[in-house]
Amino acid sequence: MSSAISWKATFCSYLDKRLLWVFMLACSSGFPWVLIGSNMSGWLKDAGLTRAAIGYFGSVFTVYAFNFLWAPLIDRVKLPLLYSLLGQRRSWIFLCQSVILLLTLFIAGVDPAMNIALTSLLALGIAISSATQDIAVDAYRIDSFAKSQTSKLPQASAMAVIGWWTGYSLPGYFAFINADSMGWNGVYYGMAFVVALLMLFTILVGEPASERETLQQQAEDKYNKVIKSRVATWFSVTVIEPFWDFFKKNGVRVALTILLFVFLFKIGEAFLGRMSIVFYKEVGFSNEQIGHYSKLMGWGATIFFTLLGSIFNVKFGIVRGLMIGGIAMAGSNLMFAWIAESGPSEHLFLATILVDNFTTAFSTVAFVSFLTMLTGSAFSATQYALLASLGNLGRTTLASFSGELVDLLNDWSTFFIITSLMVIPSLVMLYSLRHFFDHVSDKHRSRAKNKQRKALETEADTNSVN
Repeated sequence: MSSAISWKATFCSYLDKRLLWVFMLACSSGFPWVLIGSNMSGWLKDAGLTRAAIGYFGSVFTVYAFNFLWAPLIDRVKLPLLYSLLGQRRSWIFLCQSVILLLTLFIAGVDPAMNIALTSLLALGIAISSATQDIAVDAYRIDSFAKSQTSKLPQASAMAVIGWWTGYSLPGYFAFINADSMGWNGVYYGMAFVVALLMLFTILVGEPASERETLQQQAEDKYNKVIKSRVATWFSVTVIEPFWDFFKKNGVRVALTILLFVFLFKIGEAFLGRMSIVFYKEVGFSNEQIGHYSKLMGWGATIFFTLLGSIFNVKFGIVRGLMIGGIAMAGSNLMFAWIAESGPSEHLFLATILVDNFTTAFSTVAFVSFLTMLTGSAFSATQYALLASLGNLGRTTLASFSGELVDLLNDWSTFFIITSLMVIPSLVMLYSLRHFFDHVSDKHRSRAKNKQRKALETEADTNSVN
């Protein structure tokens, strides 16, 4: 009976409307990746570009690795007019979506085979806007749930992952199944409509309540005692304090190990992801098959396995989930090597998609929860952007050479085996930090209990007065 109640309570906890808001905004984070990622890879392949050229085109994603440089602005700068209408987080999201809409309409009128430079420039603009939007979306999610709500972190992370993959996979599915009949230019005009729909979502969700401004003011007061210039104080609190706070809270050695782990954890997945569409086409799968299996079925599998992964992380811990997810993620890459050896079997393709989406979803929920656990309340946008951008740095800069690596090896099977081994160094680092994260989890639980105890004491005092 208690077990049934426990599972029922777990299910009901997902009905929190804040989780729905996180999902809706996360769709906006995933969508630009289909614009300049899988859709563009398919378009460039159909246009006759080489594997190396497609790999290098992916360098536009490098901006995601450096968005922490302007993340402090999202924490501190209030946009004129939009701030009063939408609040701090949603105003930045809406601005970035407006730019993405405009650039999507421009890119829909371009022929990449004839003007790859202009296509790259427009894609870079979308990447910059998307990377900026990601800062605000992640900060929105972090602001929505207190660190003391430890069970909510994996749930919010799950909604973020599900939303991201929904924004990435569903539009990608419709793009690929219609690419042959509509042409890629027509597909991108359809994508512009999706951006407009996402902008409507941003208007409908609520702005999270946060102690951010109070905590930032406390930091300003602290700096004002040392620095007598208002400009210098604002700059110090905006740019220096978020990074100083991260290293002070974790210690230099642990902080550097954490950053290196984040950098390395998803490199193998990134190498595979950058070349996956090219691989599917070269093995012999059609655009329609890619749409049905990789996008639609992959999306459904991601939603199911993400929810499963979040429940596991709630019950067994985020660090253990990361370790298991990393090992499973490496193993799933070997399924692609199997396809490379056996050829375009639809049944094997489906099995590979299911296994790959299971491991990706499971590890990503743990990874996002892990990064969230490490951020503070005052500078959530900046600190999360620092961590996430390091993960993106490994996934974007090094993965840009994925096409060159395939050409060098001239063997898809060996390529996928190498990608499966890339996760090992990061797992060694995670294991070395396991005791530190146990301490962090205990500290968050202790703070939650103290907060609950103080609330009960206040309520009891109030009742006694009455």
